[in-house]
Amino acid sequence: MNDSQHCPACGALNQCSLADARSATQACWCYGVTIDPAVLQALPAELRDKACLCPRCAAVEDQLVGTGSPANKPAPL
Repeated sequence: MNDSQHCPACGALNQCSLADARSATQACWCYGVTIDPAVLQALPAELRDKACLCPRCAAVEDQLVGTGSPANKPAPL
């Protein structure tokens, strides 16, 4: 899957509010977490800077617990 609403690593919905016109005025879940640079470096170069990772692939699910972010709920597959 190669579009702005799907995780480039696993293909699941990335839950990026900026990639969805219905929520594009809201801050994305990724603004409130710290993503390990090694996670991003593990992506093949051609997949970087194309779309957001999902919270699971970004390894930040524990940071989202209790935040009320829609990203702390499992994405439908």
